[in-house]
Amino acid sequence: MSELFSVGPGEPGGTTAKAAEDPDLARARGGDDAAFTRLVQPLRRELHAHCYRMLGSSHDADDALQDALLRAWRGFARFEGRGSLRSWLYTVATRACLDIAEIRGRRALPVDLGPSSDRAVTENVPLTDVAWLGPYPDTGLAAGPAGPGARYEQREAVELAFVAACQHLPGNQRAALLLFEVLGFSAAEIATMMSTSVTSVNSALARARRIVAEKVPSVTQQRTLRRIEDARVREIVTGYSAALEQGDADALVALLTEDVTWSMPPMPHWYRGLDAVTDFAVRVPLTSCGHWRHLPTGANGQPALGGYLWNDEAGAHLPWSIDVLTLREGRIAEVTSFIGVAHFAALGLPPSLP
Repeated sequence: MSELFSVGPGEPGGTTAKAAEDPDLARARGGDDAAFTRLVQPLRRELHAHCYRMLGSSHDADDALQDALLRAWRGFARFEGRGSLRSWLYTVATRACLDIAEIRGRRALPVDLGPSSDRAVTENVPLTDVAWLGPYPDTGLAAGPAGPGARYEQREAVELAFVAACQHLPGNQRAALLLFEVLGFSAAEIATMMSTSVTSVNSALARARRIVAEKVPSVTQQRTLRRIEDARVREIVTGYSAALEQGDADALVALLTEDVTWSMPPMPHWYRGLDAVTDFAVRVPLTSCGHWRHLPTGANGQPALGGYLWNDEAGAHLPWSIDVLTLREGRIAEVTSFIGVAHFAALGLPPSLP
């Protein structure tokens, strides 16, 4: 564990002097857990987001952050304050994520598993042996970059396309890309954090950038949402919800781009193009006309809805899927329906609706 506690100077866009002067540092080194909690609390949210970007799952991010903070607490007496507390904690969190990623493998979406289906597959059943990418609650994430050297805004870096692309990278490349492009650490700092050379970091960054550039749209959702007026975004979300609840195929189709895609992890089949998506929508979700209710929410920096389906036995609408919408030119270009009740609690949505 000793390699965790040697970090380079400074942090992106910040200084280390103030951290060294904090009296809670001395208290925490002496075993004061309340002081340690006070030190790390302001950083928990951004550390959790980093763990999600690394692992593609909010639940794995929970585990990684808990493990990282336990490691940090146990080794805090050896934190010398030569670098910032923030960069030291990112070192510990990144290593915890790399350990989990090595065990659990990369997260996937249905588009990673095979070609799209031309027609609705009604016998579509969940694949339980796949580690699926999951949605992420974006509340609390700032709109701007995490540091002056960061290329991506914090909310851009949790968008589905970006997180999914990162899952195609080996762990060391993923870590280097996120630490450099999203968090603004220098190559020298990352080399120290990952116990490697600056040359190795730069090589990992070059390979990672090529792969991500092939998979991430040139225009991010944050830029798209800024171009679309808020009223139009609300209109799209409301229209999508109403179309499903009323079984209105024409209204739904009017909201979609010609090359729209629809996927539903953990279901393996997915659809591309207006004809295939319309066939699926008519034969699957729209058949439950009158049984849906939706709550608007936000996930991965994108508009989203929690979809609740009526359950006769429970006498209530129960959680079914989190639908994350990817927009382009004022229409829906992708629907990613994350099926599963566990996603609702993470997004702060209620366990049922009347």
